[in-house]
Amino acid sequence: MITAVNKPFLAGNRANDLRTGLALKVASFVGAAESRITDIAGLTLHRYTAPTTPASVTYEPSVALVVQGRKRVELAGRTFFYDASRFLLTSIDLPVLSHVVEASHDKPYLCVRLKLEMAMVRETLSREEFESTLPPSEAPAMTTAETTPEFLDAFCRLMDLLNTPRDIPFLSPLIQREIIYRILRSAEGQRLRAIATVGDQSHRTAKAIAWIRENYAKPLRVEGLAQLAGMSTSTLHHHFRTLTSMSPLQYQKQLRLHAARQRMLMDGLDAASAAFSVGYESASQFNREYSRFFGQPPIRDVRGLRLQSSA
Repeated sequence: MITAVNKPFLAGNRANDLRTGLALKVASFVGAAESRITDIAGLTLHRYTAPTTPASVTYEPSVALVVQGRKRVELAGRTFFYDASRFLLTSIDLPVLSHVVEASHDKPYLCVRLKLEMAMVRETLSREEFESTLPPSEAPAMTTAETTPEFLDAFCRLMDLLNTPRDIPFLSPLIQREIIYRILRSAEGQRLRAIATVGDQSHRTAKAIAWIRENYAKPLRVEGLAQLAGMSTSTLHHHFRTLTSMSPLQYQKQLRLHAARQRMLMDGLDAASAAFSVGYESASQFNREYSRFFGQPPIRDVRGLRLQSSA
């Protein structure tokens, strides 16, 4: 008979077994690469053998499940750590600074990232009742949550499909719906539920966020953005800051700075060209804001990043 005392012990053993198995699957498929796009749409694998320097990236709505190692993400002054015990849930596009803080050759950082399709989230919400007695969430659209055995098991089965590609079109959506279902059932999934629910203030705010994400190089009028979202300007500001920990203008600025950094690093643009390409009208203003955000002027920052990548 399973008693209340040994139930947690058995659950812990099962989680450890599943985590070990999932780590072996990820290591096998990713090989010596740092990342790999799989045959399952939205599923990517990541591996690092040493801690990394902070990188400016924009996280899409997704689940990042670490099976070995540890990572740190900074969102407008908020810090999130996630590892083998807690996964990272992102419910909207968010510009962040991200870096691996625990990894080695013997125990590399291993992570599975699954992009969340909002159409699938809405479909799941329409088919199930997700009643919540919790008050409206004031948490941002990024959080960590416990990695349960059931969650690990679903990801193990999703990874197994890579061995049988013919099964992916039929079975992958079923398993992804199970993963979404388990997120929506959790307290941490409350924000995702709100964003996906048409008419909810979070859903309206997400529409404004999506517009900025797609048009960050264009001039931003907050009044027009509020009209798009069907809110007053003050209401939009409140909900925007709740979701992103930033104002609309700060969000746009971070998107511009992240994009300019990538264009200098990947496309070889000089600072002025990168600044104008992302919507800045003044190169000097760009240099000031870039230095304030990344800690050093554009040329010096990009030169340092290139040296690190070639080391």
